[in-house]
Amino acid sequence: MFGDYEAQRHWQEITYNLPVREWYFNTSDNDLSYWGLDYPPLSAYHSLICGCIAQIINLEWVQLHKSRGFESTTHKLFMRTTVLVADILIYIPAIVIYCLWLNDGTVKRKISTLLCFLIYPGLLLIDCGHFQYNCVSLGFALWAVLALGQGQYALGSMAFSLALNYKQMELYHALPFFCYLLGKCVEMGLMGQGLLVLLRVAVTVLVTFAFCWLPFLSDPAQTLQVLRRIFPVARGLFEDKVANTWCSLNIFIKIRSILSSDFQLYLSVACTFLAVLPSCIRLLMKPTFWQFKLALVNSSLGFFLFSYQVHEKSILLVSLPVCLFLNDLPLMSVWFLQVSTFSMLPLFLKDGLLVPYVVTSLAFLFFSISLLSPLEHCSEEELALRAYHKLLFSKMDLAWIVKWKFYFSILSMACLSIASVTLSPPTHLPDLFPVIVSTFSFLHFLGTFLYFNIVQFSALPSKKRQKKNK
Repeated sequence: MFGDYEAQRHWQEITYNLPVREWYFNTSDNDLSYWGLDYPPLSAYHSLICGCIAQIINLEWVQLHKSRGFESTTHKLFMRTTVLVADILIYIPAIVIYCLWLNDGTVKRKISTLLCFLIYPGLLLIDCGHFQYNCVSLGFALWAVLALGQGQYALGSMAFSLALNYKQMELYHALPFFCYLLGKCVEMGLMGQGLLVLLRVAVTVLVTFAFCWLPFLSDPAQTLQVLRRIFPVARGLFEDKVANTWCSLNIFIKIRSILSSDFQLYLSVACTFLAVLPSCIRLLMKPTFWQFKLALVNSSLGFFLFSYQVHEKSILLVSLPVCLFLNDLPLMSVWFLQVSTFSMLPLFLKDGLLVPYVVTSLAFLFFSISLLSPLEHCSEEELALRAYHKLLFSKMDLAWIVKWKFYFSILSMACLSIASVTLSPPTHLPDLFPVIVSTFSFLHFLGTFLYFNIVQFSALPSKKRQKKNK
């Protein structure tokens, strides 16, 4: 149905032409089976703003019914411009402040980290090539991280509530925010200042949600319909070839055939809960900013690997917290970010983004290695594995092992990318290359999940990061 480009355009058409009460309901003017709106209210308001601007430039872009399937170079330019505006207003300022204010190191090191953060190809390709606005929800989430890092708990809660009301997938980050704030309140004392902070945060969250949902709160039917649309559990456990546990396991055990839909849902919920529980308990018991950032990685990656109805684009929710470690853990961060982009290769090929994929991936790899020198920072101490070195690696040269695994991984991704483009799969295995890409990426993601959990249960890697422990 013309892809996500049409989905975003259609939402602008619907929100501009129809009253709010019809946005999430199936009517003669709003066919929910054709890219029906399935994001929270704040995302719908953003579509409305873009639709209002679009109709001023060219009414054909959002004309009810008649604009279905519309596509033009000018309109694509408009859509990409709206992404750029969102980047400039929300996402980029948060990155700049984080890299220059909350990072350690020289000015050169901070600017290098900033550049690598900005040119992460996964988000660039999805938002500007696949046509989405992940920069808005991720930008709000990053503002929330900044606020919490400065002890502004109410502001952080408001920013994260906005992120959650823009895209429901921000639930991937919700548990770390909850545990960090609760842990801080307990640390301050629930019979004193901690209780006041907790009440302030609770009121802030309730007011922010009420403000975002205001048009839908007067009628319970409206509220329930919005919830049904943004949590479509009937769609099944997974879609397409996603680099998570269920898609990889389905190669050998046909989960969809042997398990009922309800059992698939219960199983994914249980596995997700068990996957993120250790990280959240650790954060609750030790609510430091360093632990909070690690929990964001572990929670989001746990959700991606085990939760229900995961899309390949959801890896961006893991990539954001991993980007926060470009300065502290450069090798593992650069490695993961490169694999996360590669994991979406089938989607990029479907959208005709081969050249942008190659150019942005090579650019990110070149600049990250040149500016951050990740291959020079792979000792057990710099990988935050000193406490586990003897247990896990005995007398082996950890730096040598990690370097060669990195080289092999990059070479494998290059070969698989070339093969996906130049070779035709066997007729009886039409999805051979997407399956290989997703399985290869899954193994990397699983390794990253184990690594960041080990780091979270370790001491701080070095004294220079002590200020992040506050």
